[in-house]
Amino acid sequence: MTSGETETASSTAPASGSPASLGRRRFATLLALATAVVLAAGVITAVQLSPDPSADTGAAAAAADGAAAGGQPAESGGMSPSRRTPQPEPAPEDATSRPAQRVPQEQGARFEAWVDEVAGWLDIPRRAMHAYATATVRLEQEQPGCNLSWVTLAGIGRTTSDHGREGDRQLTRDGRPTSPIGTIELRNFAGDVISQAGAEGPLQLSPAAWQRWAATASGDAPNIQDIDDAALTAGRALCDGGRDLDQGQQWLAGVSALHDEPLFLHRVLATANVYGTVGMSDEPPNKKVLQAVTFAIEKIGLPYVWGGNGTEQGDAGFDCSGLTTAAYGKAGVSLERTAHWQYSSLPIIGPDEEPRLGDLVFFGDPNTKIHHVGMYIGNQQMIDAPTFGQAVQVHNYRKPGDSYAGAGRPVA
Repeated sequence: MTSGETETASSTAPASGSPASLGRRRFATLLALATAVVLAAGVITAVQLSPDPSADTGAAAAAADGAAAGGQPAESGGMSPSRRTPQPEPAPEDATSRPAQRVPQEQGARFEAWVDEVAGWLDIPRRAMHAYATATVRLEQEQPGCNLSWVTLAGIGRTTSDHGREGDRQLTRDGRPTSPIGTIELRNFAGDVISQAGAEGPLQLSPAAWQRWAATASGDAPNIQDIDDAALTAGRALCDGGRDLDQGQQWLAGVSALHDEPLFLHRVLATANVYGTVGMSDEPPNKKVLQAVTFAIEKIGLPYVWGGNGTEQGDAGFDCSGLTTAAYGKAGVSLERTAHWQYSSLPIIGPDEEPRLGDLVFFGDPNTKIHHVGMYIGNQQMIDAPTFGQAVQVHNYRKPGDSYAGAGRPVA
């Protein structure tokens, strides 16, 4: 969004004082709404995560940045995170029959072909995809009530170390990175380091998690650098205590057992949604769309800044159309700069048609003003820069009484 473009109404009033940490002590207040994604047995379930209206979530910093950029108070009536906890929304029932959705339960040619196909579509190293799939099959046998999905493990692997490729590493044939992976620094949008001290390996497992759940996929001594062992260990942590990961709160508790930071949870959620959406498709994803969506996921946690074009352009964060413009720009697709102009320049899919991965979802009145835009990532979810006081985040793209105007498709 640039000067003259109106944003959505905030569910979080700007707070006074210094930016708040997104650490453990804030976890309960930040998560007013539980967030989960489950893609087990072909069913996706998701609920929204957004800051609690009463919580200090760094709103002061975001509002100050917006004011410095010429920001104005957000107007009401647009798409904003709901103050109420929405019910989980299942995917269409026919999604359960998609072959790419479920890991083949038997080893052999069909299993290996499935791994090759999914890995190729999603730019996941084949060796990592094999580890996620094998761990999923094993946990299905050991704890069938857990309903662990490969997309959760893959979402964690992508979020933590890009599937073991951090720092130009590669995974070797034995499942280990070309050099050991130590603790990878992760910061929230307030600048606080939220990495787990002593975390190691391709899934960045903490010493406490490793000590409690360490598992071996081969029968040898567990090795935290081995992606097979790391994936199986993460799976056991997720399923611990008899969790059913089909249930949103239990999915959240499972992922939080590995790293209970909202930024981490949002990125895992978004990535798993994308992987699951692609997994349900009969066709590989458009590479430019996947590149744009990946860019947006990587920006989760940056603050809303009126007129912001992101850190690459010297801004602390993004506004709504700044995020979509930058994401597709990264993929080599040029967009107009404001939500209204984007709506006017793209092929529009009507409000009654389901958006596709990477579509831009618009809010407002096309005859007067389109005032907000987000990027659809599947499973009724979008990534957007909502408004002052809120970070780039994942939440439902529709709510009752919204001003949804349809979706635009930057790439056919």
